[in-house]
Amino acid sequence: MPQKITPYRNNSVSKTEQVATMFNNISATYDFLNHFLSLGIDIIWRKKAIKQLLNDKPKYILDIATGTGDFAFEALKILKPEKIIGIDISAGMLAVADKKIIERHKSAVFEVQLGNSETLAFANNTFDAATVAYGVRNFDNLLKGLADINRVLKTGGKLVVLEFSKPKFFPIKQLYTFYFKHITPSIGKLFSKDKAAYTYLPASVEAFPDGDNFLLIMQNAGFNNTKCTPLAFGICSIYTGIK
Repeated sequence: MPQKITPYRNNSVSKTEQVATMFNNISATYDFLNHFLSLGIDIIWRKKAIKQLLNDKPKYILDIATGTGDFAFEALKILKPEKIIGIDISAGMLAVADKKIIERHKSAVFEVQLGNSETLAFANNTFDAATVAYGVRNFDNLLKGLADINRVLKTGGKLVVLEFSKPKFFPIKQLYTFYFKHITPSIGKLFSKDKAAYTYLPASVEAFPDGDNFLLIMQNAGFNNTKCTPLAFGICSIYTGIK
């Protein structure tokens, strides 16, 4: 069982509620910090992850932990599906996404709603594909969340997960650890009103069961043909599985 890391030291509030509060607090600066802290590489990683679905040509996509919608917007450009529904536990992040949807005139093809990965408000066998970018670390119960994603996918539907992982080789491992543990929290504190958010980030990455461990959890949740593709020397990974 993965170690449970929460943003705040409050045992009376669930991880889901704490993560929602954290993202509500940082929603105004999230996009800026995301691109700034990754030096813009996160955009390249998103495109690589989305291209895992090119051959599948999904028409109906569920984007879990959609946040401000960046992954879904990129998917609209590359895959041109008929519809993407984005869900997130943070109303603050969804407010930013909604504003972008209106500004970019995408209301007909992209909509967002409050939702929890562990209790998805959709019928069985609904979606052709599901995506999660930098969100599975925040699931309260990883196996349960993945199992419910599996439930709402059609048979043969694909799940694509993009998530931070832990580099294993010198000197990338050492540089990555230093950057994530010292530089990221410092910059996060400068620009965000929630100091805990960017301390939680490296702690949650460290605790996340990446690589083969995550593939095993995907398999236990009902996914087949699971695959892990490391990016940038293992800083990030793309995981795929088929229902």
